[in-house]
Amino acid sequence: MRVPWRLLVVLAVGAVTVSGTAAAPVERVARQHVPSLELDGDSLTWSQLVTVLEADRVTVHLGLKSRQEMAGTRRGAEAALAAGQRVYGWNQALGPLKDEPLPEAERVEFQRRVLRSHAAGVGPALDDRVARLALVLRANTMARGAMGVRPEFVDRILELVNAGVTPRMPEIGSLGTGDLQPMAAAGLVLTGEPAPARFQGREGPAPEILAAAGVAPGFTLAQGEALPLISGSSVVTARYVDAVVRAERLLDTYDGAFALFLEATRAEQGAFDARTHEERRIPAEVEAARVTRALICGTGWMTDEGRKAMGDDSPRIQDAVSIRATPHIVGALRQRLADARGHVEREANASTSNPLVFPKPGGGHEFVMGGNWDAALLGHEIDALNAQVADLGVLSQELSARLLADKWSYHLPANLAGGEVGLNSGMVQVQTVAVALVPEMQQLATPAGTLSRPAKFGQEDHNTMAMASVRALHANLDRLETVLAVHVLMAAQGIDLIKDRMAAFPLGQGTVRLHRAVRRHIAPLGDDRYLTPDLEKATDLVRSGELSREVRAALSPGGHECAA
Repeated sequence: MRVPWRLLVVLAVGAVTVSGTAAAPVERVARQHVPSLELDGDSLTWSQLVTVLEADRVTVHLGLKSRQEMAGTRRGAEAALAAGQRVYGWNQALGPLKDEPLPEAERVEFQRRVLRSHAAGVGPALDDRVARLALVLRANTMARGAMGVRPEFVDRILELVNAGVTPRMPEIGSLGTGDLQPMAAAGLVLTGEPAPARFQGREGPAPEILAAAGVAPGFTLAQGEALPLISGSSVVTARYVDAVVRAERLLDTYDGAFALFLEATRAEQGAFDARTHEERRIPAEVEAARVTRALICGTGWMTDEGRKAMGDDSPRIQDAVSIRATPHIVGALRQRLADARGHVEREANASTSNPLVFPKPGGGHEFVMGGNWDAALLGHEIDALNAQVADLGVLSQELSARLLADKWSYHLPANLAGGEVGLNSGMVQVQTVAVALVPEMQQLATPAGTLSRPAKFGQEDHNTMAMASVRALHANLDRLETVLAVHVLMAAQGIDLIKDRMAAFPLGQGTVRLHRAVRRHIAPLGDDRYLTPDLEKATDLVRSGELSREVRAALSPGGHECAA
């Protein structure tokens, strides 16, 4: 069974308690054990990455072996340069100016100018949690010892992380050919330039913020250290981690909304028979069907007797495709999310930069120039995940639409009106909100990875556009929250409208829990009322993870006898 998304995790370096993302009183924070993490460039796990993303505070340090390997590689890099090797970003300029040599006296100054010239991003800033994770990811890739940077540079990055300082990193500008713009903005803060940074809810110029946090005011990059900071996919990876966590939570919520829909329509249970899905031989699909069975376990509504109570004397031969194919659609998305965790772990423990420094067979070191900053695999995986998120939105909207019509809801009051039908219009306009959002989701699901644009005089003639991909994914997750809120709100209403006629039959043990959770915050609809507040409350229920937690609790071994 999948681990709850906010479960406390055990880090490789020891057992620690992870705090939630919500702000906490100072007294409580002081009593909490802050998660501690050692970087070695090779062993960051998915659980640790989620910890860095979601904890209020973290403490991260560079491991001794990595420190020694980094120092040795740095000496080898300097020796290769002294022997005359010409190297991109070290003693040669960047991009279309790659053939311009840099005099030795200008190479340290060049690092500062690289950061200034590349910090040209615009748009919304990354969430502080995501910015922090991007810094930890970059530090870990450096800890592999193949980029040629000093261990002191990693120490500086982690000094800011541990102090709770995050650079303000704009979302727009990166082409997925390295996270140049956002990481350059981070570099300006690391070096003490007056770029914006944040600390304890306050934003200001880096010198002021660093002083407030008790962090040294400046740091000078050595030759060749600007490019390893910005040439890589750490920001895309951090945003991908955040998206996967969000998507897992929303998939849990869909499971709950679907179970409520099944009860409201007294659906037939055969579509979730384990034998059918085992014969399909897709483990994630088998699990999706098991989750549905567990949530509706014990239902009397979804039986022949329950259906007869609502006037259905004929057997329900089979329900619509949207109902019968949900385990297949959800299972495919579960598999995509499981694959994503593996892609992220590999990316987090890889040398994603150019150039790299390697030992030579006969002794010494040499630079090798390539394209390890390229985020093609991540970009295409993000596009694929976005397509499936959009499809889940389509599916949810189709199901909520069925609740409006007598034929497809199997005799629920028209439009889910709680009072006299006709005088009351019910929830038809609530459902229209989902209809309005789904085309936006479909448009945003266009794969940005197929829309490469050449840049920089043809020197960078193919770009992954992975940052555009992950921005579109998060935009669709935002929309999915509301589409699912519509689904939840309407399914709960459907149950309430017929509960008196169905009083002799129990709801499933998971669905009764979910229905109660909805009703703790939103009253059933009687006569028509102003519905925007209801939908906003439902969206908050989805976004906060409360419904996801209810689903996970219902599926836990102690939730009820059907959960295992």
